Amino acid sequence: MSLLKSVTGRYEKFSGTSENNKDEQLKTRYYKANFNQMFQTVEDLLKADPSLKITSVSKEHGEISAELKGKLPAFLTATVITTKPFETAVDLHISTEKFSLAGINPSLRQELVKIYEKLDSTNTFIGSGKYGNQ
Repeated sequence: MSLLKSVTGRYEKFSGTSENNKDEQLKTRYYKANFNQMFQTVEDLLKADPSLKITSVSKEHGEISAELKGKLPAFLTATVITTKPFETAVDLHISTEKFSLAGINPSLRQELVKIYEKLDSTNTFIGSGKYGNQ
């Protein structure tokens, strides 16, 4: 069953981060920053990427939506949540309508990892999937 799931998982047209994700790179990431700092950092990071076009910003809900243009057209949603004072979580979700014979999911996963790497380089990373086992 696991082999079948891994093969069919390559063809899923969405990918996202979560607390309990089996993939260590796709676990929710936590940063040492307050909500406003982190939200602004995520928004600036998405604005700076020429392959992304921000379509919606909802600071009240902590969400930023963007369209990914280019080789891999997709839709990205970044969610910023304060869990404790100066501890803010960032979750990312991406989906596409594109199909690939080799499977599109690894490409979507790579986009999420790339965004997390940029966030890690500009903010103080304090952990991932911290509350998944509670």
